[in-house]
Amino acid sequence: MNGIKPQQLDNCKRRIGQRLEESTSEDRGQPMFNPENVHYEMAERARGLAAGGIGAVHQLALKIGLVDRIDRDLHLLKIHRPYHESDHVLNIALNVMAGGECLEDLELRRNDEVFLDALGTQRIPDPTTAGDFCRRFSEGDVRALMDAIDETRLEIWKQQSDDFFDEAIIDMDGTMVPTTGECKEGMDISYKGEWGYHPLLVSLANTGEVLRIVNRSGNRPSHEGAHREADRAIELCRRGGFRRILLRGDTDFTQTQRLDGWDARQVKFIFGMDVNPGMHVRADDLPQEIWEYLERPAKYEVQTEPRQRPQNVKDRIVKFRKFKNVRLDAEWVAECSYRPTACSKDYRLIVVRKDLQIENDPQGALFEDYRYFLYLTNDWDTPAEQIVFSANDRCHQENIIEQGKNGVRCFRAPLDNLVSNWAYMVMTALAWNLKAWWALTLPETPRWREKHKQEKRLVLRMEFKRFVNSFVQIPCQLVRSGGRLVFRLLAWNPYLPIFRRLLQALE
Repeated sequence: MNGIKPQQLDNCKRRIGQRLEESTSEDRGQPMFNPENVHYEMAERARGLAAGGIGAVHQLALKIGLVDRIDRDLHLLKIHRPYHESDHVLNIALNVMAGGECLEDLELRRNDEVFLDALGTQRIPDPTTAGDFCRRFSEGDVRALMDAIDETRLEIWKQQSDDFFDEAIIDMDGTMVPTTGECKEGMDISYKGEWGYHPLLVSLANTGEVLRIVNRSGNRPSHEGAHREADRAIELCRRGGFRRILLRGDTDFTQTQRLDGWDARQVKFIFGMDVNPGMHVRADDLPQEIWEYLERPAKYEVQTEPRQRPQNVKDRIVKFRKFKNVRLDAEWVAECSYRPTACSKDYRLIVVRKDLQIENDPQGALFEDYRYFLYLTNDWDTPAEQIVFSANDRCHQENIIEQGKNGVRCFRAPLDNLVSNWAYMVMTALAWNLKAWWALTLPETPRWREKHKQEKRLVLRMEFKRFVNSFVQIPCQLVRSGGRLVFRLLAWNPYLPIFRRLLQALE
């Protein structure tokens, strides 16, 4: 399967390096962009594909058993003429991998003869057929599909090193999926006045994988049903072999009636707490001597020489127009025990006080203010500042939501009812999980273990568009030779060595 030689990649890298390192000090006398006489013609025998990496993605889905599990657990079609359930699911997921943004882009894929040959198929479902398949789902069918994906996930996790299983960090959040449609069953208006759906997202912070998506009506609160999905995620991580589990969520997910049960199951949690008047008084009454200065680590380490910070244009305009300007002066942290009304035991309450300076006087006069942020946890051993940093890290889930909206575009509502749109979200989010599994499948050799771990982290943290451009949008020529379908790479990029290692793992 893998006919890429390291010497070929080195030669390509050397040639592009020579072109980029050529001196530009002399005046060329003409623009750099100076193409020769351009002529287009239609190839008769040679066949090319822009998304040449799609074959490797499909082989990955086959290798990890995803296709077989979908056909085994999902039963929506009485007669398979000609498609199976896995064909429909992968049709939607691979459309996203190939650069598609909506169901209508399937029409481009099914009219691309080379794309069909790359997947070894005679044809793929058109957008209308794909939409009809989504409308066949019931809630039980959507959960059966997610269970099949979870079984595949467990097999991927088994391939990881022992340190991977130290702790599973499960994040929960909700997001609005607005729609301009007026006849979509299950849609409703949110408190912000947006019409649409309000799906719940449960993700694994370690890898960025989507563990659960549950579609809900647009007027439902963020935490509705979150405890059930959290319990399912906990059980999944237990089966996967994680030794510790941490739940994180914002203030909407502090479901105090569930905390005792999670604590009894040895599940750690960090949840935000609303600063109501009673909690504000409690924070004000804390002794002054228990407050400690909160020093945050630098966001990054400067690898070269520090550069001079440019002029803050925004700050200059704010001062000139005499807008109110709120600045963070200092942060302090303290802790105490606290027993929520619905709980039978005390938990640890971390209080962060942000001292603020508010400037609203043209003469530069300042007056002081402060804000409290509260975090409830059952972790009594970790230093308070580390609890705060971990709670703040939950904001990385916002990046996953952003990728879901504008990367894989799984947070869309192209169909006519709540469950069909839920099914579409799950199938589209599968493309994001395939990206994570791509990274986790990369082998680690003892000699280059640290380098290979860094490459895994690189791919896991990639935005979806960058991943597609690096590993899927690879121009290839398709050649049938000796009973094989050969993807002949026609261009080089810096990520091909990683691509080659994945092919080695799939052999």
